[in-house]
Amino acid sequence: MSTLTRYGVRNYPPRQDSVPAARRWAAWLAVAWGEPRVASDVALLTSELVTNALLHGAVRDRHIRVEVQLDGAVLRIAVTDPKGERWPEPRAASDEEQYGRGLAIVEAVARRWGASQRVVGKTVWAECALPGPV
Repeated sequence: MSTLTRYGVRNYPPRQDSVPAARRWAAWLAVAWGEPRVASDVALLTSELVTNALLHGAVRDRHIRVEVQLDGAVLRIAVTDPKGERWPEPRAASDEEQYGRGLAIVEAVARRWGASQRVVGKTVWAECALPGPV
């Protein structure tokens, strides 16, 4: 496990194809930074956060920012969208609903998660705890 702080950022257009692109990039960073054991969790968390940003925070012609940071024993994914008035709220989805499980998945996979208000928009983040040495 590295003690270096590593950071990556990319902006994505508010389109559906941004979800798999962001997911692949974040998982690739986890592997490139020497943490392949959390790459699938990073991919899942990124996918859920970017999907929520598209569904609830997207504005035409305004990009969604995805930041990935490795600092000590924590890998953090942060997604910023331009709509600060739509705050993330976990809810229980019925079996018949197609949507509504994203934050429940984030809660189940992440060590912790949260959101912060920005001057314009909001940032929703999730953290993965890194496993100890093999």
